[in-house]
Amino acid sequence: LAERATGASFYDLVRDRVCVPAGMQDTEFMRSDELPRRAALGYLSDSSRTNVFHLPVRGSGDGGIYSTVADFNSFWGALFAGSIVSEEMVAELVRPRSDRYGLGFWLGPDEAVALEGYDAGVSFRSVRDPVRQITHTVISNTSAGAWPLTRLLAEQLAT
Repeated sequence: LAERATGASFYDLVRDRVCVPAGMQDTEFMRSDELPRRAALGYLSDSSRTNVFHLPVRGSGDGGIYSTVADFNSFWGALFAGSIVSEEMVAELVRPRSDRYGLGFWLGPDEAVALEGYDAGVSFRSVRDPVRQITHTVISNTSAGAWPLTRLLAEQLAT
């Protein structure tokens, strides 16, 4: 709907309305056939093969953005400061809609908010606890790579 209302592409909207206000300089929906040298390749489990034939050439609203741990730290700060959407909208986004889910965010104990995802050759979890001011982000270039460390962090940081 936003694309139709603004006339801008999905990629431009994400860049202009999320990445730029959040200071996410290394976050972008890149084409897998035009990756810069410093972009990590995703690898299939138990294989030296990359995930290039298992994902779309360019990601979309359900995932596929390239990012960094530092950029996700910037994202959380900007989100909760009201730089991306108003603080009232943030409150709505993280209001529980079901047992552990808000609008696009997983909700944990003590007001912690999380984003996570995985696909062939990639896994990711980022958690922000706005009360304790703790953020942790794990990005892996395998499907299962993020989960052992993110479980350990969850155990170690539990109150």
